[in-house]
Amino acid sequence: MIELYYWPTPNGHKISIALEEMGLAYEVKPINIGAGDQFAPEFLAFSPNNRMPAIIDHDGPDGAPVSVFESGAILLYLAEKTGMLMPDDIRSQIAVKEWLMWQMGGFGPMLGQAHHFNYYAPEKIDYAMDRYSNESNRLYGVLDRRLALSPFVGGDDYSIADIAILPWTRTYQRQRVDIDAYPHVKAWREMLGSRPAVVKGMQVGAEWREDLKNLSAEEFAKLFATQK
Repeated sequence: MIELYYWPTPNGHKISIALEEMGLAYEVKPINIGAGDQFAPEFLAFSPNNRMPAIIDHDGPDGAPVSVFESGAILLYLAEKTGMLMPDDIRSQIAVKEWLMWQMGGFGPMLGQAHHFNYYAPEKIDYAMDRYSNESNRLYGVLDRRLALSPFVGGDDYSIADIAILPWTRTYQRQRVDIDAYPHVKAWREMLGSRPAVVKGMQVGAEWREDLKNLSAEEFAKLFATQK
């Protein structure tokens, strides 16, 4: 059994989708990021960056429990554990890892900032909204050009790279992205969105999802780390 420490965000969805695709048994442990659960000492003990998701696999290497934090590291661990969603040949593996790192280092952070400044920020700052929305559109263009060459971001086969990228495109409108301007991304989203495991993974924790605009000032500060 795998314990998944989770909240229904793009980074959380990566892992719930992967677990569904791999058919692994897991138990969801909610980490309410609005309430500040991510700062609890018991969570910090195995997720030292105070961020979800994290997992504890009670059937880890050699049958001993292991904890893993950071969504990209978790995806790599699960792919290695199961032999799934990662190609066998080295060249294809390189492509999958490149695009996984691309998501971790750029696509996710930039889209997250665009979403924040366009939608959540209490003060609308034109410079910040333009800067992050423009960069988000540039990155969608990078992804679109890649998907013009292959059906999946890593090549011919569906992989953890697709799973890492897809959830970040869910709120493209709030990123000020016109999805019709990126037809290959749009078709890819529709294709992956028809997969039963993707649908099920995206629905995990849907009952906890709320409009974060309604957070109290204290909850907002905990979530977006504005407390001094």
